[in-house]
Amino acid sequence: MKSQLNKNYSELTEFILLGFKTSPELQILLFLVFLLIYPVIVVGNISMIVVIKVDSRLHTPMYFFLRNLSYLDLCYSTVIAPKTLANFLSKDKKISYKGCATQFFFFALFAGTEGFLLAVMAYDRFSAICSPFLYTVRMSQQACVRLVVGSYVCGCINSMIQTCFTFSLHFCGENRLDHFFCDVPALIKISCVDTFVNEIVLFVLSALIIIAATTIILVSYAYILSTVLKIPSTHGRSKTFSTCTSHITVVSLFYGTLFFMYAQPGAISSPEKSKIIAVFYTLITPMLNPLIYSLRSREVKNAVKRILLRKISFH
Repeated sequence: MKSQLNKNYSELTEFILLGFKTSPELQILLFLVFLLIYPVIVVGNISMIVVIKVDSRLHTPMYFFLRNLSYLDLCYSTVIAPKTLANFLSKDKKISYKGCATQFFFFALFAGTEGFLLAVMAYDRFSAICSPFLYTVRMSQQACVRLVVGSYVCGCINSMIQTCFTFSLHFCGENRLDHFFCDVPALIKISCVDTFVNEIVLFVLSALIIIAATTIILVSYAYILSTVLKIPSTHGRSKTFSTCTSHITVVSLFYGTLFFMYAQPGAISSPEKSKIIAVFYTLITPMLNPLIYSLRSREVKNAVKRILLRKISFH
């Protein structure tokens, strides 16, 4: 039996991504939605990266982290969206075994790194508001680079563990994934061996990332709130806390969807629910993040105006 399992496992060279089980008319509508959202993600995040890089007034730790956030949003949505769009137009909807493993590795890498980066951004706001005199020391250029690199290292470790555990499973010839991209719950569901350990690893890693990052975020904002409440004027409190509202919104969107997707023991049992939630964190969140920061940040809006005025005066 074991040799037969190994034989079937070695012969599996591709998966079929079943995607959304809907009528042909709704498939066309979904294709158009994805086709509309993905360019908005690309334009929005590249614009944010360019504006922050070009305008010297945005060369601060907060916007350095925001530029990296835009890069991560662009990367992990690009890992998913182009292949999904191609599959809407394809009859076989195939992805190679190596392609599936690669897609999952980079998705887990960029999404995991973003989770840690959001915690770093909360610490940055804590340092700026609660310890303004030490801010330039704590958030020096070297410190900022180390924090971003640390986020990538943690994201990479998580991705490597999940990829190794998931793609060591036996699939016994079953290659139809009930999802629109290669994700752990869908892969675990079609495995023909006991997946208890894999489900525990998925749950524990997801829970550890969410707990560790949200603890940093909650503690940071507890101190921020305490400091803000000590400011005597209402205008001063509002102005100080306004620098945090965009980050709070982004954190709520990102961690809210990840929690419902991965950090619940029964998350694997509902494929259709998983697909809907997955659309939010693979497409909706990366689309909204640059809009949230650009619309709520006066500094970003002023930077865009300065860049446009320079272009107009140049012509």
